[in-house]
Amino acid sequence: MDSIDWKEALGKAFNMPVPDDNNSPSEAQHQEPKGDALQQQGKTRLDIILERKGRAGKQATIVTGFVCDDEALKAVASRIKSSLGVGGSARGGEILIQGDFRQRVLDQLLSMGFKARII
Repeated sequence: MDSIDWKEALGKAFNMPVPDDNNSPSEAQHQEPKGDALQQQGKTRLDIILERKGRAGKQATIVTGFVCDDEALKAVASRIKSSLGVGGSARGGEILIQGDFRQRVLDQLLSMGFKARII
């Protein structure tokens, strides 16, 4: 059986296009970057959530709604974390801040020019 046969069968099973031999897999899956986080200031509304589940009773403030690449998101998260003096992470369009800092994160985001709300 050719390697093409299983690709075609898989494509038909999941209704997905089959990549050509001319295109490498990285080119077929490569997408344009979603943009810089600072470019979307004031365009989309961010949601600030307090989460406790799956964290052994500890609280985490989560900011969702970013539409940008992880590098730009990490820059915004770094600025927030350093101003609050807390730890956290940023990936997948979300910023996680350790602890309940909803109001202070909201103030920081508003001062940076983002539209945000606490849910």
